[in-house]
Amino acid sequence: MPKTKIAIFASGTGSNAINLIRFFKNSRAIEVGFVLSNNPDAPVLESAQSLGVNIIYHDNAKVANGEFLVSLCKNNGIDWIILAGYLRLIPKELISAYFNTMINLHPSLLPNYGGKGMFGSNVHRAVIANNEKESGITIHFVNQEFDKGRVIAQFTCELNPGDGVSELEQKIRHLEQSYFPTVVEKTLLG
Repeated sequence: MPKTKIAIFASGTGSNAINLIRFFKNSRAIEVGFVLSNNPDAPVLESAQSLGVNIIYHDNAKVANGEFLVSLCKNNGIDWIILAGYLRLIPKELISAYFNTMINLHPSLLPNYGGKGMFGSNVHRAVIANNEKESGITIHFVNQEFDKGRVIAQFTCELNPGDGVSELEQKIRHLEQSYFPTVVEKTLLG
């Protein structure tokens, strides 16, 4: 039986992308076809390549072309797309072609702290500024609105008095590293 092939889209360091690559390295059911980045200097490209994964870079103008991305993914036999710190709007053509087979990881408990500009430390600063008692991660399907796709899973962490951005970032990273690969696997394999 052929493996389910995923593409991982990432824009930066790619700690979650690398975690997925390592998690699926010896999987009998899922393989990483390639990592795509819109950032030529993204550390994820070198890290993924060192783990034996094909890497692809295209500038923002190219990745804004939905027909190009659909063709790229289809020509590489991609079944699912996983967004792991990918900071670009996904073109509607790609969303249509991969409807309910594209997953995003968001560093808050959606619907709170989602939408344009809400990524990374921007999210954590907003959570802290609002004196929230908890935060967490949301793993969800991608639709045509930023961070509004159907939720697959959420995991929470407590905020302690005095927690700053770096403390919250560590807690969120722990949740991401612990849960993202297993939720992706369960979702892909049904």
